[in-house]
Amino acid sequence: MKQLWAPWRTEYILSNKSNFCIFCKEYSKDDKKELVLYRGNFAAVMMNKFPYNNGHLLVYPWKHTGLLEDMDSEESLEIFGLMKKSAAILKKEMNAGGFNIGMNLGKDAGAGIDAHIHFHIVPRWSGDTNFMPVISETRVMPEHLQATYNKLYPYFQKLKM
Repeated sequence: MKQLWAPWRTEYILSNKSNFCIFCKEYSKDDKKELVLYRGNFAAVMMNKFPYNNGHLLVYPWKHTGLLEDMDSEESLEIFGLMKKSAAILKKEMNAGGFNIGMNLGKDAGAGIDAHIHFHIVPRWSGDTNFMPVISETRVMPEHLQATYNKLYPYFQKLKM
């Protein structure tokens, strides 16, 4: 059996966790600081502060729930629409060749924030994996988070849902 190591995730695991849910509308109004790209009627898009790749996005409902069955059809439609449009923006602006899109539903499935569901959109490129994390515990992020945010933000501000 092969084993994949991701020691850089320790930064997130050991970081101070707020009593506030980062996905709830009331958490913050500072979109740039919190890396929120889009606020819709029922859902939003933000960049992951602990990304696996540049452009790693999170799409989530405003409703604070850890259960898919708690989302109504309007929320579900907006979330799926945002996932489609997010992937299209990443493909256009970041030249992504593919995507890993999914979610970890529940703590036992690996959800870092299990009380509020969220979907991950991770852009991928041919050759974006290498041995740096394995042999030197170093991950290569070619672009600063704020630079990626500034690049993507204008596209998300033009969205019509």
